[in-house]
Amino acid sequence: MQLLLNIDVPDLPAAVAFYTQAFGLRVGRRLFAGEVVELLGAPLPIYLLAKPAGSAPFAASEQGRSYQRHWTPVHLDVVVADLDAALARALAAGAQQEGAIQTAVWGRLAGLRDPFGHGICLLQWQGLGYAEVAEAVRD
Repeated sequence: MQLLLNIDVPDLPAAVAFYTQAFGLRVGRRLFAGEVVELLGAPLPIYLLAKPAGSAPFAASEQGRSYQRHWTPVHLDVVVADLDAALARALAAGAQQEGAIQTAVWGRLAGLRDPFGHGICLLQWQGLGYAEVAEAVRD
């Protein structure tokens, strides 16, 4: 299995600037007549897709794309070595912080939104990360 991440954005040049500056990603290829930009530097390729607000993801979709602040159960978590430095970089690139940094036994987390309304979490592991709160799985 291979995974890739697609992120719909209304302004492709602004999205390229944000994601390269905020997370240190780099442009790989431009595809589909410049309507898609591949970003490299993460464990999986990320594709920024130019999609206008209100456009339908699929022909049968009842809801169009919205770039107002929104949250979806599937969202981007970016694991970082230094949360404070990563947060400063993301904010300087145009992210907005949502609430205070949260601290738990497994690590620290900062909730953000990108300039296009997408939720992003910055996550710094502490100790054994999620293993600090994991239960053994028995088959």
